[in-house]
Amino acid sequence: MGLIVIFLFLILAIMIAGIIIFLYLRNRAREFSKELFGTEDIRRAAKEMQVEYASTPKSVSAMTSLLLPKISEDFPDFNYNEMKARANNVLTSYLGAISQGSVGVLKDGNEELKQKLSDYIGSFTAKNLREHFDTVHIHRTEISQYRKSDGRCIITFQSSLECFHYTTDLSDASVKDGSRDYKYQTRFNVDLIYIQDRSKVVNELDHALGINCPNCGAPLSSLGAKTCEYCGTPIVAVNLYAWTFNNIEEL
Repeated sequence: MGLIVIFLFLILAIMIAGIIIFLYLRNRAREFSKELFGTEDIRRAAKEMQVEYASTPKSVSAMTSLLLPKISEDFPDFNYNEMKARANNVLTSYLGAISQGSVGVLKDGNEELKQKLSDYIGSFTAKNLREHFDTVHIHRTEISQYRKSDGRCIITFQSSLECFHYTTDLSDASVKDGSRDYKYQTRFNVDLIYIQDRSKVVNELDHALGINCPNCGAPLSSLGAKTCEYCGTPIVAVNLYAWTFNNIEEL
């Protein structure tokens, strides 16, 4: 009988010790949560953090003020506001094309961009999935880079945006990743290119950008040329068509 009493006493002592430790840890967790988040409820704090993250826009690499003068020097007719609007539109339609699973939704861009988009959509379709970017809102767009290489002049616009981002199963539309309830904050780079010298361009898809002489029809190897090298006819550059988009990627 004595051993049973001792055994029960030990069990009771262990239970009491466990309760004390639990209460201590809970109080410490509440104190820590209150100090760090301003509330004793950790679950509530986590919820608030999730909401704050979903509503805080990403920052962008804003180099417009430094790079735009260089671009304007190379291309006096470059219209920044017009090109920025085009960058926003092509990004929105690009995400819409992914959401609808159709390259035809893309409103701008060359064949290179369309092929990349088709491959990207196909990679999800092969897994019986569809990626969604719903209710897209662009917070800010700035020029982040300006570079010249391989016969191209490339301006990179960087955009900060929010949307509802998730992946669904094509069979039953169930959400496999992401959330329909919480906004997703992200950034994208959009590359705007100008073919400066077609003879140096490696990607044949870019040759669709070629502009021909309005007089003799000869291709212009340099879009910055003021006259046709074959017949001498003055050339008026139309930057709206000379510039196009060839790459979009999420950061």
